[in-house]
Amino acid sequence: MCQFDAFTLRFNTQITQALYTQIEKVEEFMARKATNKLLHKAKKSKADEFYTQYIDIQKEVEAYLEYNPKVFEGKIIYCNCDDPFESNFFRYFVLNFDRLGIKQLITTSYKPSPVANSQLELLPDAESVKEKTKGRPKITANKFIINEVGDIDGDGEFSLKDVALQLKQNKNNEWTPLEGDGDFRSDESIELLKQADVVITNPPFSLFRDYIKQLVEFDKTFLIIANINAITYKEVFPLIKANKVWLGTGMGRWISGFIVPDTYELYGTEARIDQDGQRIVSTNNCLWFTNIDHGKRHQELPLMTMKDNIKFSSHKNVKGKEYSYYDNYDAIEIPYTDAIPSDYKKVMGVPITFLDKYNPSQFEIVGASDNGAIDEKYKLEHFKKHNEPYIDGKKVYKRIFIKRK
Repeated sequence: MCQFDAFTLRFNTQITQALYTQIEKVEEFMARKATNKLLHKAKKSKADEFYTQYIDIQKEVEAYLEYNPKVFEGKIIYCNCDDPFESNFFRYFVLNFDRLGIKQLITTSYKPSPVANSQLELLPDAESVKEKTKGRPKITANKFIINEVGDIDGDGEFSLKDVALQLKQNKNNEWTPLEGDGDFRSDESIELLKQADVVITNPPFSLFRDYIKQLVEFDKTFLIIANINAITYKEVFPLIKANKVWLGTGMGRWISGFIVPDTYELYGTEARIDQDGQRIVSTNNCLWFTNIDHGKRHQELPLMTMKDNIKFSSHKNVKGKEYSYYDNYDAIEIPYTDAIPSDYKKVMGVPITFLDKYNPSQFEIVGASDNGAIDEKYKLEHFKKHNEPYIDGKKVYKRIFIKRK
């Protein structure tokens, strides 16, 4: 009886542990879904107040400096769509102005911010930067132009307090309201863009297509944040395919979260209030796009042969199985980037997350599934309306088509 009870206890414990594991997976999925729901909702409603954390900007920018310490030396950096009162882009580049050798820093707000003046405490003395609306002061869209920085208050160190003093005294720096709302498409914003060498910002999610088209039109160097789905946008993917734009140095959890205003609802375990009272929304579907070179994109991706993948892969839908061909593309399906066979020379369909490991010296990008950008010579006749890959009549999620060089 005791043996039976012990067996039953172990059995129930195993079942309980398995159940908890499944619950955790479901909770994690729902949390991601809730966070992504917030971002999609923001895009649809044009609610674009997602502010990048300082640590995420620092981590990304320092990777480019590690590859080329002089990458920003003598450059005019433009952070548009960033209210300078609370922008961590402004904060990072103004605090590191001399270290990076920046020639000039320009920061403009996209529109009056719901949290303007709440972080940098650069409250103006001049009424010229405020407008009266129904008897209440309204913060205007603003422009900061920084030409030099230094220890203004004489306390022996340089800080944001020095920046505030220097801006108020207007000593070789400029702080003025914009005539319009700061829209990046406005004439005054375009004039500032023309002056810039490098654009670094987190543009409005709802206007990303227009934003990147403008950067390309004016032939600008840039480092910007976007949703992962932007990879297959018709405005973006041809640039990736032509090796004119690439991913930054990380994806998934690389961007740890965005600061959002009090008006935003917080969904699930991926949203939180940090120790400073800031409302943070974390996501695993945002990344950096850039045309600034970095070391990661030159690292060779280690691969096994097709035979070894089938024999040793850690993925159960690869190990012991043959690779599948698409019904409507002349290519094989690769469900995971690490399952790319080193000895297969023809076209392969890989997840869009492959681009995080993409080395242009190792692979050629042939096309993508859902924007019609695959070369015709690799495409078979479609039996479905949309330009998507199918296996045994079942649709496969977005794919990048590649070949080994």
